[in-house]
Amino acid sequence: MFDRLTAYLDSIVARDPAPRSRWEVLLYPGFWAVGWHRIAHWLFEARLYFLARLVNHVSRFLTGIDIHPGATIGRHLFIDHGFTVIGETAEIGDNVTIYQCVTLGGTNPANGIGGKRHPTLMDDAIVGSGAQILGPITIGRRARVGANAVVTEDVPEGATMVGVKARSTLVAAETYQKDFIPYGTPCKEAAKEACKDQEQRIEDLEGQVTALKAQVEALLAIQGEVPADDVAASGSGPRRGKRG
Repeated sequence: MFDRLTAYLDSIVARDPAPRSRWEVLLYPGFWAVGWHRIAHWLFEARLYFLARLVNHVSRFLTGIDIHPGATIGRHLFIDHGFTVIGETAEIGDNVTIYQCVTLGGTNPANGIGGKRHPTLMDDAIVGSGAQILGPITIGRRARVGANAVVTEDVPEGATMVGVKARSTLVAAETYQKDFIPYGTPCKEAAKEACKDQEQRIEDLEGQVTALKAQVEALLAIQGEVPADDVAASGSGPRRGKRG
């Protein structure tokens, strides 16, 4: 048991540069929330639902993290800071990292019957702060969900999701070499290739807008609606006076 605890603490230290020792990790609310959940989940599986809820309530009061007793959690879950909500049918694999203010929420069953309605996070997934993952979807192994992203569809293995509604940065899983990226938010070099086309498209559109603006000003000057001096000052269109 001591070896398992030590391995868990070491896994958190490896993912968080803040603690100077294992002792500091023992003060983390996420550490205690997961520990309380192990007890609550054991009571839940024993169908001692009230006691399970009671333990969950105490844990939420002490840590600010709400993990439903029915949620299934693997080894070495790291919840950084807290204020996280994990629903009843959520399933979390090994070595998953969740930052603050994340929701693993459910969706309303179409048939009105409760079933699998919360997300599944596969091994080594990272969820950035403020992200909302909703419904019975699967976040693939080593996938990254960026800060404040809203995810409502399955995420492939190794993908990085950003935005509202979340979209993939199209970084191929086989080229994604880093084992761990803090905060689950892609840096410039991870998203650079995916964003290159979008940046070029924006530049082209801005050029078209500038050209169209010059043409409109020139036409207005010809029709006498804009003083010729204004057009000349803008460097667009012919120098013509106002029609009399």
